[in-house]
Formats: sequence, C-alpha cells, structure tokens
Amino acid sequence: MKSVLLIGMGKFGQTLGESLLAMGDEVMIVDKNEEIVNRLASKYTDAVIVNAMNEENLRALDIPSFDACVVAIGEDFQSSLEITSLLKDLGAKWVVSKATTEIQRKFLLKNGADEVVYPDRDLAEKLAVKLNSSKVFDYIELNSEYSIFEIAVPSHWVGKTLIELNPRKKHNINVLTIKKENAVVPTLEPTYVFAPGDHMLVFGNTKKILAFTNKNE
Repeated sequence: MKSVLLIGMGKFGQTLGESLLAMGDEVMIVDKNEEIVNRLASKYTDAVIVNAMNEENLRALDIPSFDACVVAIGEDFQSSLEITSLLKDLGAKWVVSKATTEIQRKFLLKNGADEVVYPDRDLAEKLAVKLNSSKVFDYIELNSEYSIFEIAVPSHWVGKTLIELNPRKKHNINVLTIKKENAVVPTLEPTYVFAPGDHMLVFGNTKKILAFTNKNE
C-alpha cells in the first residue's frame, strides 16, 4: 500500500485516483475547484481545496510523508511546472508529472520531476500497435528499443514444445510465460506444449516482435 498525493482532479486525475484506490492505496486529492473536491471527497483518504501553487498551502500537507506525489494538471503547464518544483523543494520523495509534449517533459524533468507521463501519447502509441497487428493484446514499453508484449500463439505453434520451436534463437524473442484465459503458467518449462487460445508474454526488441506478429497474422 502506498500513500499518494494527487494534485489536479481532471479526467486523468480522477481515472488515476480510482485505479490507486482499487489497489488499496491511501490517496489525498488536491484541487482548487471546490465543486470537484466536494463531489469526490468521500471516496478518498483526504481531500483538500487549495491552490497548490502556493508554497505554504503545500507545506501544510506534509509533503515528505507521501510515498509519491502526482501532478496531474494538463491544461495549465505553468502551474504544473511550478507545483512540480515546489514539491521537490519541500522534500517530496518521488514526483510524477503529466506532460503533453516533449518540450514539457524536458522542462518538468529539469524542474524536479522524477518521472513524466504522456497519457495521450501512450494511448495513441498503444492503439497504433494494436491496429497494426490483430495478434497484439497488450504491451509495456521498457525503453525506446525493448518491450514486453502479450501476443497470440501462432496457429502453427500449437502442439509443439517451447524447446522444439526455440523462439529465442529463431526469432530473437524470449517467451516469459503463458496466459490461459485468466490463468498464468507460473513456471514455463522447455517441454511446455502450446495449446489453442494460448497467449504468450514475450520480451525483446519492439520492432522484431512486431515483425514477428505481422508475419504470423
């Protein structure tokens, strides 16, 4: 369980807040919009109506006590930048800020953000990947070159073993585990026989995995 300070309760902030609550985290929300905070307050550990650009207002929240602080403001970059800087100055352990452009990302990192997220860009990239391969169900980008993908097992792999197919050598992809509907194979043995409907979690170079999935459509 984490303690999270969530500043900015627009659509992104509300979606993130609900996800954090579902994971059992303690979440304090902050927004200067009284109507929004009053409407959401009952769901959260605490809720405060303040202007987070004021240093004294933030100081009163005991910033170092939170495991993470999220600046979820997207429509006012200047506010996001100033709040990010103030949080770090006040002893925040980990600051995550929202950006909509590469320039914003650079400024936020220079002004105290430990991590910057691009919700719109990330969603667009995931959609582009899925549109280009019906075999891709999800993926996590680890960096600019490598990712973990959830993909369908090619039909011609069914009935064959992992060691027989040897995807690491033949296709430069590493099969991490197998998903069967809602279950996961905890230990993937080399003698595992692929079955119809199996999904693979694979790790490797993003371009090579996409080429593999497109080839096996």
